[in-house]
Amino acid sequence: MKLWGGRFQKSTDKLAEDFHSSISFDQRLYRQDIQGSIAHARMLGKCRIIGEDEAQAIIAGLEQVLADIEAGKVEFEVGAEDIHMNVEKILTERIGPVGKKLHTGRSRNDQVALDIRMYLKEATRRTQELLLGLEDTLLRLAREHLETWMPGYTHLQKGQPITLAHHLMAYFQMFLRDLSRLEDCHGRTDVMPLGSGALAGTTFPIDREMVKKELGFSQITANSLDGVSDRDFAIEFCASASMIMMHLSRLSEELILWSSGEFAFISMDDAYSTGSSIMPQKKNPDVAELIRGKTGRVYGDLISLLTVMKGLPLAYNKDMQEDKEALFDAIDTVHKCLLLTTPMLQTMEVRKDNMGQGARGGFTNATDVADYLAKKGVPFREAHEIVGRLVLYCTQKQVALEELPLAEFQALSPAFEADLYDFITVEHCVRARKVPGGPAPEMVAQAIAAGEQALARYR
Repeated sequence: MKLWGGRFQKSTDKLAEDFHSSISFDQRLYRQDIQGSIAHARMLGKCRIIGEDEAQAIIAGLEQVLADIEAGKVEFEVGAEDIHMNVEKILTERIGPVGKKLHTGRSRNDQVALDIRMYLKEATRRTQELLLGLEDTLLRLAREHLETWMPGYTHLQKGQPITLAHHLMAYFQMFLRDLSRLEDCHGRTDVMPLGSGALAGTTFPIDREMVKKELGFSQITANSLDGVSDRDFAIEFCASASMIMMHLSRLSEELILWSSGEFAFISMDDAYSTGSSIMPQKKNPDVAELIRGKTGRVYGDLISLLTVMKGLPLAYNKDMQEDKEALFDAIDTVHKCLLLTTPMLQTMEVRKDNMGQGARGGFTNATDVADYLAKKGVPFREAHEIVGRLVLYCTQKQVALEELPLAEFQALSPAFEADLYDFITVEHCVRARKVPGGPAPEMVAQAIAAGEQALARYR
């Protein structure tokens, strides 16, 4: 008989029972569910809502159920619907009628809200740990490549020379923002809903503060309706995960481009590449491609949650059972992608010569020629026009700017002098950009030091 079956005269249709059972996926909440039940039982005993000996019997029984689940000795039943009723059913079978007192003063509505919050708090911290590992790798690579020259791009066209360190530190900043978002998300998840009941609290004199402290929450929910119907925290995590995946996808896209023969800036390690079933020469960056592809999956998880919640009246509705699979998938996917991205970066081979050669082509020093003229007193708009004509001339002659003789520069502006050639080397172009946030090695070194300090608050 169902634990809620008192007012029913017929059994649940078998197809309907399978349809609304969630044990196939919410069983991963078993530890949080039992920990929450232990705290609830202890509170019931202390508040004398049930006998102290009854509370102790329930707690001991729950601890044994937890041990048996973790030892693989428990088989959950679809007919018991979810993890909450499975645990209660097993408990009652083991310790007898006293097990039926566990649910005093609570509902599955506030119970599941508690379980998900506890689970997500842990998942959020784990996500931050994985991001910290990735950030450490980016900092290490940046230190190693402070003077690895490469072209910077806009519109995927060569723009100005930078360094690989500067490029990597751009991703460092992206993931630093992700850490901050997760910290905010954790704070809003860290709110204890137990005691909200089904929607209107309970008439029993429960102690919510006691349960909050025992379970390690920072505060309790302020409204019982909101306590059971809120899934903002799950949506917020999926939004944060989507941002992380977007950043991972952008990084993966660049690794894919850089490992192509057309760029040849890096070579992916064999452990993170695959071959072709027909073309024996191929070395494909499949891990990076899969990370790029799985980004859409996490976006889908976010949209699923938003769509589930968008039209629900207060308070709990069965629709909300659909929150778990999307949330769990977002957690699992972002964790797997972070676990792979870090070693993929650590093991890639950087081809400095090719990067440097790339930085010297495509007129990446054209802006510096214009800056040179501006520093000689030529209005920048005029300088821009002069250099544009020079680039067109060089394109037609198939030479680089630095290959033109001084006389040809001076034919367009008498402001050009012999010191121009030192001013427009790749090295000078990068080193001269000493503004905070710029690519000059000394500025990137400062950014690395600041990044190390920024990470310290999350450790």
